Amino acid sequence: MQLTPELVARIHREVVDSGPPAGFIPLTDRDYADKRDELLDTRPAGDLWIFAYGSLIWKPACEAEDHGHAYLRGWHRKFCLRLQRFRGTVQAPGLMMALDVGGSCKGVLQRIPERFAGERLEQVLRRETSVKPVSNIPRWLTVNGADGRCRALAFTINRRGPTYCRHTLQETAEILARACGHWGTGAEYLMHTVAHLEERGIHDPYLWKLQRLVAERIAEAGGPATSSRGAP
Repeated sequence: MQLTPELVARIHREVVDSGPPAGFIPLTDRDYADKRDELLDTRPAGDLWIFAYGSLIWKPACEAEDHGHAYLRGWHRKFCLRLQRFRGTVQAPGLMMALDVGGSCKGVLQRIPERFAGERLEQVLRRETSVKPVSNIPRWLTVNGADGRCRALAFTINRRGPTYCRHTLQETAEILARACGHWGTGAEYLMHTVAHLEERGIHDPYLWKLQRLVAERIAEAGGPATSSRGAP
């Protein structure tokens, strides 16, 4: 893997959180409770299943049991979510992964026992969504796991929202090789995701090519290494 902690550290800098960008409204406790209840009302009976495809794999939002690989048809990983906060700024937006329409995706199934479904589902919602209009839409999707098919919660890009974007692989690499926010860099997020997927035997050709391009651009730009932090 070409994208290393040393390269990632070169583009890290301290950034002050300026709060939600103009035009975005923070979600309230009531908003989270309403969405939690809506999802609980429409979920299949029994335990709650989460389809993790990015940082939820290596930094879960709540206590959940890992149930191995899962395969999702009709959606794929893509850096298609523009960030003006967290791992980017208004002046230099970053990118985050989401599930976009088309293709397929291999990820990890996480199980939440039914008795903890409400409490832990809200923890996941607070991790994956923060403002209105939402960038990530939680949906119940059918995935194929080790024990067969099940309905699992997955977070998909809001294609009608203001944060949805489409870039070539080269353009994505250019953005990730520079962007940083108060949570850290997009390059760090990419590095952790690729590394943990590979550890689990999940090889994503798109992310593998992307990490190589980002590493090359950071190396070409040069600059001193600084301390790097781990964040979702």
